[in-house]
Amino acid sequence: MEYPGKRSLFSVMGKDTTRSPTHLSIETHQEMYEHDVQCSPEMACSPHNTMHGLIIAPPSPESPWTLSPLQTPSPSLLYHCVASLRRHEGTIYSIAVSKEVVFTGSESNRIHAWRQPDCMERGYVKANCGEVRAILAYGNMLFTAHKDHRVRFWNFTVSDGRFQSKKVCSIPRRSSFLLFPRTNTQQHKHCVSCMAYYHAEGLLYTGSHDRTVKAWRVSDKKCVDSFVAHEDHVNAILVNQDDGCVFTCSSDGSVKIWRRVYREDSHTLTMTLKFQPSPMNALALSPSFNNNCFLYSGSSDGTINFWEKERMSYRFNRGGFLQGHRFAVLCLVTIEKLIFSGSEDTTIKIWRREEGSCYHECLAVLDGHRGPVKCLVACLEMEKVVMGFILYSSSLDQTFKVWRVKVLPDENVCYDYVDQSDSRTQKMEYEMKPVLSPSWVKKKLQGNYFQ
Repeated sequence: MEYPGKRSLFSVMGKDTTRSPTHLSIETHQEMYEHDVQCSPEMACSPHNTMHGLIIAPPSPESPWTLSPLQTPSPSLLYHCVASLRRHEGTIYSIAVSKEVVFTGSESNRIHAWRQPDCMERGYVKANCGEVRAILAYGNMLFTAHKDHRVRFWNFTVSDGRFQSKKVCSIPRRSSFLLFPRTNTQQHKHCVSCMAYYHAEGLLYTGSHDRTVKAWRVSDKKCVDSFVAHEDHVNAILVNQDDGCVFTCSSDGSVKIWRRVYREDSHTLTMTLKFQPSPMNALALSPSFNNNCFLYSGSSDGTINFWEKERMSYRFNRGGFLQGHRFAVLCLVTIEKLIFSGSEDTTIKIWRREEGSCYHECLAVLDGHRGPVKCLVACLEMEKVVMGFILYSSSLDQTFKVWRVKVLPDENVCYDYVDQSDSRTQKMEYEMKPVLSPSWVKKKLQGNYFQ
């Protein structure tokens, strides 16, 4: 899947640097679209929303908590928009979360660092090349992919509220021969669209629109393997941290599973999952209680396909698909039994899988964005009675939002699961009338909103 924008908003100036945070004023919701960045302060939850953690009373007018919309069948979820930020110009391409800060990458050459969860600015990292299509954070390491088809490594620290970072290197390294500065067979030939990090082996995987996947050893910054993975753009990549399996999806409509050859750095294709011709845009992996796992893929036809891994093998069997979005599913993220999906229809859906089965329940529809939801990242918050989550989302309407989500104990389950083997399964229909941002509609009509 291609993304919008082919040029950086800012000029290439100087070396990669780190800047101190700038002052960020708090605006009202009405002023949201009048300034470059807007942040709404967090409000307290009304104590009258729940009773014994199970029964939800109608919220009072001043309560910041919102019940699920009427089209949502289950009353077991509450959500609240904690903060909303808007860029005056330029698309927000990527989000990454570390322990204390959340990073955003855009058409700018600045990667902003925001405090969790209220998104007050901590500072930013300035690179000499913008259009940051992908960001990945692990521990105190930050990986960023840029317009020049290279990936930069950063080390960062947050101490006493101060954010500091230092550039480690760029991969691949530039040639030392001045006569041949562009000769580098290790470099991607097109933009790096996605990244994944295998913790146990210290391997960084990069997927690109040039159809290839490359594996980089972080310790010595070397490319240890490169292979053509698909017949079209590689849109998403992830690694199963339990066994090292690598999953890729592409605009060619397929999901592929790769494994490293024993005692070698090369990778071999073990399985291809292809059920329909629609481009695959996103991947997510969700563990199950019996050491199994579920693989989810977001498709351009609006469906979310999923497969269940066999317990004693690496084979994935098709489980079915979730249907609820009207347009393309652009991003997916999973935590525990929950699946969060962002779509071109401007909505975010929250699904819950029933333990021990393939049935899924749609808990809520979050509809605060006015353009396609491009990125999602979720974090778990520990709660005594309910499951709490922080959800970060960005949209092609140039906004970045933070949601606090609380899931109450299971209520009466209403399933939104479609299995082709059962013709009697009824599909839920949602009456959605998204209000689209004029800037995104203009890009849509011009046909370049994903380029």
